[in-house]
Amino acid sequence: MSIEIKISNELIPYKKAINFLEKRVNDIKIGKANDLMWILEHPTVYTGGIRYLKKEILDKKIKVYSTNRGGKLTLHNPGQKIIYFALDLNNRKKNIRNLVFNIEKSIIEFLKIYEINAKADRKNIGIWVNKKKIAAIGIKVTKWIAYHGCSINVNNDLSKYKKIIPCGLNNSEVTSIYYEKKTNIKNINQNLKKVFSSNLKNI
Repeated sequence: MSIEIKISNELIPYKKAINFLEKRVNDIKIGKANDLMWILEHPTVYTGGIRYLKKEILDKKIKVYSTNRGGKLTLHNPGQKIIYFALDLNNRKKNIRNLVFNIEKSIIEFLKIYEINAKADRKNIGIWVNKKKIAAIGIKVTKWIAYHGCSINVNNDLSKYKKIIPCGLNNSEVTSIYYEKKTNIKNINQNLKKVFSSNLKNI
């Protein structure tokens, strides 16, 4: 089961990325394309999953893109790494919980490289450091093809979270690698590729 790994060094507009991802899902359905893992960053954009509420938008001037992924409101902006997937579970274990577990495991192992101890929370999906959220996960499944993915705060501007209630949380409950370590963060894409590629073999 071959997975194409795509790494974009330039900022990819959110809508452009989602259009690409959804086309890839359709191509996988008809056997025209391999599975995908895509590492990228977005310009600043606010997105809402299927469970978000309008009252969670604190700054009514911002535009929120509604998506079909799971979860609530979140922010994507430069310095935050996005890992998108398009994975055909028909050829694997057809186990969403196992997929989420391996995404969580990958994020935790990635953060460990930068000496950050993180953990998953069964009640509040995502990855946490000292009760602060450092990574979000949102998955959509159609005909056993899983897509969307996760975001990890590396060195992005956390103040932009103040315009929303992110994932239903208080704004002070969000953090990043840089906020925790106050140091330069190197080899991000290479480490993401290595860790996620290893764990995706287990889905």
